[in-house]
Amino acid sequence: MDWQERLIALFLYVTKHYDSELFIYSERMSNNSSPKFSDPELITVYFWGIMSGHSEIKAAYKYARNHLSEWFPNIPAYATYIQRLNRISPVFSGLLPLIQNDFSPLSGPEFIRLIDSMPIMIAKAQRSSNAKVAREIAAKGYNSTKKTYYYGLKLHILAFRRNGQLPLPDYIGVTAANEVDINVLKEIADDLYDTPVYADKAYISEALESLLAGQDSHLSTPIKKKKGEHLGMVEEILSTAVSRVRQPIESLFNWIEEKTGIQTASKVRSTQGLLVHVFGKLAAAMLMLTPAFNS
Repeated sequence: MDWQERLIALFLYVTKHYDSELFIYSERMSNNSSPKFSDPELITVYFWGIMSGHSEIKAAYKYARNHLSEWFPNIPAYATYIQRLNRISPVFSGLLPLIQNDFSPLSGPEFIRLIDSMPIMIAKAQRSSNAKVAREIAAKGYNSTKKTYYYGLKLHILAFRRNGQLPLPDYIGVTAANEVDINVLKEIADDLYDTPVYADKAYISEALESLLAGQDSHLSTPIKKKKGEHLGMVEEILSTAVSRVRQPIESLFNWIEEKTGIQTASKVRSTQGLLVHVFGKLAAAMLMLTPAFNS
């Protein structure tokens, strides 16, 4: 499939879901209820920019103006484009479960689930204390991997492990940066029946293990050594085995960041803009995982 066919396929895909379900997130009660540059065109241009390697909105917009003007002759000025994107921000979170439904059902060993989180940073280090954008949903937190304080959100993904492929997200959640990872898994534990869940040390909790055991599930994490102690050989082997099983979830986060630049939200200036940054990029990433768009 060449790029023109892929672009047409993307537009038809977006239009199908927009016309059937997503239009309710962006209904207009005004005389301009049917703009020349339609919402499906707007969403398609946004996705196509990301899928073409332009993770910054402005760069994606310039790319569309320079290379897709014949396809989208009514694309508006940049300021209007941004306003329109922000106004339809709920469309992107509504599209995510629809994309997930397009994947084939999994079975057998692929019922192993992996869970982890990653930061979405509006500001970090010293600037994190003074950040004010999107205070309704963002907060200051600490990322142990990067060893830094930051202001923003935290992306949580519970995914099915797939042999030879990136994991397939089953649950996608976004919380304030100060939310504890354990709490997220507790909230969705009731939906995890008869399945092993592999996680890192941040999820070590006897209460959580008991909660999952009640669902005939099992939580596996690396063994956390106590201060001043060393793990024995058997414990080291078990911890290494768990880490190897859950390594693909780290690969998934790295892939999402590489494709979308989702971790850095320093140019976001509003709550709606942050929602577009997060859920728009997640939806684009999910599309790139589908067989139709991952070539």
